[in-house]
Amino acid sequence: MAHPQIAAFARLADGNAVRKGSIEGQTTMLGRTMHGIDYDHLHDEIVVPQQFGQAILVFKGSARGEEPPVRVIQGSRTRITAMDRLAVDPYNGEIYVPEGDHVLVFDRTANGNVAPKRVLGGPDTGFTAAGTVAIDHVRNLIVIGADLPGGGGSQLAIFDRTAAGNVKPKRVISGANSRLGNPGNMRVYPEGGLIFVVQQAGYVGVWSIDDHGAVPPRYTVGGPNGMLVKPRGLDLDPKHNAVIVSDKQLNAVLTYEMPQIFSSTSAAKSR
Repeated sequence: MAHPQIAAFARLADGNAVRKGSIEGQTTMLGRTMHGIDYDHLHDEIVVPQQFGQAILVFKGSARGEEPPVRVIQGSRTRITAMDRLAVDPYNGEIYVPEGDHVLVFDRTANGNVAPKRVLGGPDTGFTAAGTVAIDHVRNLIVIGADLPGGGGSQLAIFDRTAAGNVKPKRVISGANSRLGNPGNMRVYPEGGLIFVVQQAGYVGVWSIDDHGAVPPRYTVGGPNGMLVKPRGLDLDPKHNAVIVSDKQLNAVLTYEMPQIFSSTSAAKSR
């Protein structure tokens, strides 16, 4: 039986590749459900949601084997109960956690049983079940993938990054023409002003951070004739024009070269 672990592979690994290392073992505190791992490239840290332990685990980027986390956010004051995704903003030193009808914001260096520094939530936000978040540090925005009230579908709600309390979003992407299904993991490419969202229908949809209303994706990665079946994880490698997607059913990591998306920083402004 497989046990919880974080495995590292070479960037150009292909096929049945041998991993270069892994974080695993009892002292790591890792659990089976880790759907939203994020990497802080400025501080070389791996930030992991631990759903069963209701905790945020932070490892050194060089961690290997049964190495414990360097910081753990956990306890009654955190208001964490069942989250399984998060996002790190290394530029502003914050960790964002979607937790039901709220988004909790912690200081990046927080440790122990600490309260969030900000909480975004309330009826005016327009979301009832936040599932995923992403940050645009250039425009100072937070994007929240969530259910619409009353079971009315899904949305991407865009707020000021520092928004707190019961506030309305600046813009909302939703509606039948948007083709937005239940949003999975999400990433923002700030240099191009683009939002990448895993769609459980079997592709990654790409919208502009400036979109509003029932706007269809400007690009798609994968699709009806592609290999993706049940995509879950997502990351971007703009330096190499790559979109990296993990697939639950294929038990694989797929890398797509998409120079048409990353080649121009003005991609979000053109159709």
